[in-house]
Amino acid sequence: MKALITGASSGIGKEIARYLAELGYDLILVSRSTDKLNKLKEELSNVNVRVITLDFSRESDSMDLYEHIKNENEQIDFLVNNAGFGAYGKLDVPLERELELIHTNVSTVHILTKLFLKDMAERNSGYILNVGSAAGFLAGPTFASYYASKNYVVRLTQAIHEEMRRDNKNVKVSVLCPGPVKTNFNNVADVKFCIRGLDPKFVARYAVDMTMKGKMIITPGFEMKAVSFFRHFAPEKLLTRISYNVQMKKNGIK
Repeated sequence: MKALITGASSGIGKEIARYLAELGYDLILVSRSTDKLNKLKEELSNVNVRVITLDFSRESDSMDLYEHIKNENEQIDFLVNNAGFGAYGKLDVPLERELELIHTNVSTVHILTKLFLKDMAERNSGYILNVGSAAGFLAGPTFASYYASKNYVVRLTQAIHEEMRRDNKNVKVSVLCPGPVKTNFNNVADVKFCIRGLDPKFVARYAVDMTMKGKMIITPGFEMKAVSFFRHFAPEKLLTRISYNVQMKKNGIK
């Protein structure tokens, strides 16, 4: 068995790599940070680990990754699309930065999901875990591009999950939608979360277990489950206003 994990050098991706190694998966770890990946490779000595350094801010990189793996005759049994980042701000966010976000958070997830899904569907086996966010259910003023990108990931995964179910394919497709997690995400996005983050080890293991059980939307933690439930009873306009206030608090503004 072999797993491909993007964004594997830290946070949720790193913990998923550790857990899948425990389960006996050989790993292909992809990230921008060669040093961190090599350090993780040394740690996971019980399985075969291959490191690929790649920046997904260009659309062509995900296509090249797939072709490279296919040319090496590698079969991916578990795909984890974890690479992603956020950009906080309004009109001050550079358009170039937002386009890099879209390439990483949306295009890469779409391309790798579709290409590896086709292979999995043909052999009628496999798992795909797309790392979304609780942000994928809302609009996010001051974090607009990130929220929009995670909305795309959530809806894409839901649709493909249903396609596989209707076609009686033994391919499990899930999306992880956590709230704040204790990772390096907020440092990259330059924000501070206003509620306590979940432990990435717990989130990673819960996500993998639920994916293997065929769960479509995976929401770890009681707080986010409650928020997800109650959002169905509030109008979109109110939710967007609440979201704006929450985002401003992340930047220390009350």
